[in-house]
Amino acid sequence: MKCLTLFAAGLLAVVALTACKSQSEAASEPGQDAKAEAFERGPHRGRLLRDGDFGLELQIFEDGVPPEYHVYLFRNDQPLPPDAATVTVELTRLGNQVDRFTFSPRGEYLIGSGIVNEPHSFSVVVTATANGKPYRWAFDSFEGRTRIAAKIAADAGVKTEKAGPATIADTVTLTGRIVPNAEQVRAVRARFPGVIKSVAKSVGDRVSKGETLASVESNDSLQTYAVTSPIAGIVVERHANTGEGAGSDPLFVIADYAQLWAELSLFPRDLQRVKVGQMAALKTVDGDIEGRGKVVRIAPAEGAQHGSLSGVYTARIVLDNERAAWTPGLFVQGTVQIGETVVPLAVKRSGLQSFRDFSAVFEQVGETYEVRMLELGRQDETHAEVLGGIDAGADYVAENSYLIKADIEKSGASHDH
Repeated sequence: MKCLTLFAAGLLAVVALTACKSQSEAASEPGQDAKAEAFERGPHRGRLLRDGDFGLELQIFEDGVPPEYHVYLFRNDQPLPPDAATVTVELTRLGNQVDRFTFSPRGEYLIGSGIVNEPHSFSVVVTATANGKPYRWAFDSFEGRTRIAAKIAADAGVKTEKAGPATIADTVTLTGRIVPNAEQVRAVRARFPGVIKSVAKSVGDRVSKGETLASVESNDSLQTYAVTSPIAGIVVERHANTGEGAGSDPLFVIADYAQLWAELSLFPRDLQRVKVGQMAALKTVDGDIEGRGKVVRIAPAEGAQHGSLSGVYTARIVLDNERAAWTPGLFVQGTVQIGETVVPLAVKRSGLQSFRDFSAVFEQVGETYEVRMLELGRQDETHAEVLGGIDAGADYVAENSYLIKADIEKSGASHDH
């Protein structure tokens, strides 16, 4: 039900964003221009640029190499040698960054002077000189870009942050289960042997400290006395029925679940890294329940001394359960923080989206949003280190970035050159 609710909310946001944009200037968006634009392709699948009888084919080549420009020259649709013209290409990216390429001959084509960095989204100006005559072409080649008015983005819940330094937690992930806090479990016995006259509580009942659980008539004095709970908690076991004898065996077991233990399996490879006092984030296997606690004990797992679990240890985490969200027996995953590292550049993981074969965020410049393909390093639950793909100080979408991705996919701004 929770997943369906989140999906429905997201769907409504996408519909609302689309509806609002359809009433604004969506028809002039770069992404839609890119979709509608058609251009002539050459024999190498590049863009053909013509002026009279002279022309060139501009290709971004990325087969087994970082993306690079190749230029093929022709006149009257017949190939020319690569030294028949000088060529330059200028790319103006979002934010007015300009990349300039010169070209030199290589085999049958001209090769550009550098890597064409992702994203391949820019306004392009190509100039050439052949036989002393200058040529110029200009066109837009946008990818992963869309424009959304500020009010529309705000109403849809799109929020941005600046890419910059962050503290990345170093963690170890362990698995285990929730168990009762053994220090908060009490076996309740009769004080004197006798006959059980009445039983007031059953399994699952909550009891207060000092509350009557049963009454017993003493065999010696024939006086009836109350058997009371030594702690507040829940009746988890009952071995008492009216008319039965009460001896030395427990009549009830009371457990206080306000504080539980998570016992996580710890293997030797992690034994030197996980220490008492470290904090751990816990969640159930389905992720529906989350919490935090501190490692209070590390010891050989039960049974390890017999060889059945040789080498396995248990890391015990104390877990607050005042809201009764956790129950013993739940299987959990625990992420123990064993240290932290400050990295110079990071983004929030909540902003990450998949784009082609990349992990990406969407940078905001004014009312324009454009994909930034990232090279990522270390990650924790909240942040991902960025090794390349976005500049420090750039504004990127940190919340509801899926709305930007959906709008870009709708507009059809594709990887096309």
